[in-house]
Amino acid sequence: MASREDLAIIRAARAGQAEAQLALGRRYLFGGNGLPQSFATALHWLDRAARQGTPDAWSLIGEHIPYDVVAQAPKPLDYVLWYERAFDAGLKTAGLAFARLVLSHKAQAEAQAMLGKAVKVLEAEAHAGTAEAQWLLSQQQAGEQIAGDAAPVVAGERTQQTSDTAAQWAQKAADAGVGPAQLSLADAAWLRHDRKDFIRRGLPLGRSLLGQFSADLPQLNAPSEVLARHLGEGNIVLLSRLAQVLPEIEDLGVDEAQQLLELGAYADDKAAQLSLGLFFARMQEDGSRAFPGFGSANYKKAIRWLTQAGERGLATAWFALSRIFLKPEFSQRNLADAQHYLERAAEMGHALAQLECGSSAWRNRRDDPANDVRAVYWLQKAAVQHNKDARDLLDKIADRPAPADWAVEARGHMTREFLSAYPFLAARLELAILFGLTRPEALLVDLKQADCGHCLVVDIREYYARSKRRLILIETGDERQVLNRIGRLFEDVDCSLSGPEGNYRQRMYRLKTALPQVADEREEEGDLAEES
Repeated sequence: MASREDLAIIRAARAGQAEAQLALGRRYLFGGNGLPQSFATALHWLDRAARQGTPDAWSLIGEHIPYDVVAQAPKPLDYVLWYERAFDAGLKTAGLAFARLVLSHKAQAEAQAMLGKAVKVLEAEAHAGTAEAQWLLSQQQAGEQIAGDAAPVVAGERTQQTSDTAAQWAQKAADAGVGPAQLSLADAAWLRHDRKDFIRRGLPLGRSLLGQFSADLPQLNAPSEVLARHLGEGNIVLLSRLAQVLPEIEDLGVDEAQQLLELGAYADDKAAQLSLGLFFARMQEDGSRAFPGFGSANYKKAIRWLTQAGERGLATAWFALSRIFLKPEFSQRNLADAQHYLERAAEMGHALAQLECGSSAWRNRRDDPANDVRAVYWLQKAAVQHNKDARDLLDKIADRPAPADWAVEARGHMTREFLSAYPFLAARLELAILFGLTRPEALLVDLKQADCGHCLVVDIREYYARSKRRLILIETGDERQVLNRIGRLFEDVDCSLSGPEGNYRQRMYRLKTALPQVADEREEEGDLAEES
């Protein structure tokens, strides 16, 4: 509670007396005498006193008011003059705050005039060994490099020199223990794919985080927004990356490894949740064993975290779950659940899951006639992701589009009158040219049944006994457009032997009549089972 003396000073300060404002600001600055310590309130009164020309006021601001307090003010640059004056008067502690204020708001016109001086202050403090100044100077020079890279004409040697100098200052700041500098160097190591250097720089930071937050982990039952907020985005990213390189870290005990993973997982990072699930399962992403010497797997905990990661959109988590439910040592082994998770991973684009779905469908093609079509669907998706095994199996079970020689020859004899008189026959010849169909296939295929979206199923065995069921891939947008156009032509047409095109002999006769130049059969025509 404020004393009578304090109340008198407050009344005088509110009345505009500079000495009272200075005294009140000093009391709030240090606290005591019935008034609490409050840097923000002290700044308010000291600023009012300084504006009335009281030197002690801006000296107190420059020496005792931290930068973080000023940065939260509505207009931080309103106070930069006091830090500058305090620094010019010999108060070195004010120089760093002055430089930070200017550089933090250098886009504003008021700060532009002071930018050069602020950089010189930083350089002097950095050379004097002030770690925070070294880090700020590194950031400033890195910003200059980015601006230089965006300029139309820049001397490459100067840009490289600026980059090297910025890196040197960042290294010095990191060596002095500045957390953001250490985090920045770890981030740089990760981006240049230097995992060894990332581990060297990132692991001590991760252990430091464990020292701060590991005591909170046993109390958590689910991902915590509070923990994520306290850690900050940069530290969560660090933990996520450490989780991905955990198997490469040497001399890491099982308890410490688990805590590192849990810290990122409870901060709701999906990559850390995936890594924690894999850690509990003692397996790698492809399902093979991992973490030797770390004890037996805990599949219950693994399923919990892998499910969490899968629901956050990681297909690898669903694939890992499918591997768990296939393990003979897992007490709840279930083939149906394994297939469910496998298909879920495949639907989300996991190449190995797509390969496994395709291979499984092909192995079981005798159980369901449509399984070969399903196999091609998944193998195509895996092949697009450059999976060699998928491409090899796809080449064995499906044909790739290749022009049929007889149809190409027939195209040379097509006239405008032919196209107008025989639209269905012309469309079938176009299909033969595009997909390499034989004469019987071209004349008998029912496009409405054959087009499966990703492939053509050419199966005319019902009408042409010596033929075989064939799958032909649809690989390009042009092929898809042609099929769509021809499909619209046959959309309302009965393509069976009882339709307007007639039976096989009638269709062959029409081809011979319309194109006698290419009507000679070069293939034996097998037995037909035609409808009369």
